[in-house]
Amino acid sequence: MSGLSSSIVVVVPTFNERSNLPLLATQLMQSTPYAMLVVDDQSPDGTGEIADRLSVQYPGRINVLHRQPPRGLGHSYVDGMRRALELGAERVCQMDADLSHDPQYLAALVDATRDADVAVGSRYVTGVSVANWPVHRLMLSLAANHYARTVTRLKVADVTSGFKCWRREALATVLDKPLRSGGYALQFEMLFHAAAEGQRIIEVPIIFVERRQGASKMSGRVIRESLLRPWQLMLTRVASRSPLAQPMRAPGPLTKEQ
Repeated sequence: MSGLSSSIVVVVPTFNERSNLPLLATQLMQSTPYAMLVVDDQSPDGTGEIADRLSVQYPGRINVLHRQPPRGLGHSYVDGMRRALELGAERVCQMDADLSHDPQYLAALVDATRDADVAVGSRYVTGVSVANWPVHRLMLSLAANHYARTVTRLKVADVTSGFKCWRREALATVLDKPLRSGGYALQFEMLFHAAAEGQRIIEVPIIFVERRQGASKMSGRVIRESLLRPWQLMLTRVASRSPLAQPMRAPGPLTKEQ
């Protein structure tokens, strides 16, 4: 695999995560055998420079992609996933840089793709599994999931999860679609296309932890996009008459040591 030491690549978008990125990189390097691709969205706080130093510290295991505008989490994920495939990745994982996704779950996500095309790290497949979230954040997340599921008819408990693992062929097929979401809506937009293609989706239970440092990237523009995109996707499905596949469930919940 050119430039990276593993065929399993974890794509991590960053924007102003200078405090969190070194901690996440250390956890990933110590707890997994996977490679890491940092996709920095021109962070004004110097996150990109920190990522470059980490790539020198961990040669072959950490690569860095410095993006060009337009900014946005969705654009970063798409560019990073395409780069991972160019580097030869057979499995592409995605996770946030803010320490809300624990690397300990990566092995279960990767393992689940033996029988599925995409594995979703799910906060809601076995109830509600979040830690340190204020009530209003939890209510917003639950409402967003319910809304997106209702409109798109996706049979996935956590359609807005940003913690996933994709098989190479499945991801390449989805990336060939006209992905339009610049923000969090990309998460259910990609699942929508995967289901329409008949891909096998499995949910793996995780415990989600509120970010330790920094600020959420949620904005009015992102919320408006998340409200509109489900309807746009459904209009596309109606026009093509594509059926949505049923997801699978991973057996049993995972636990996290406190």
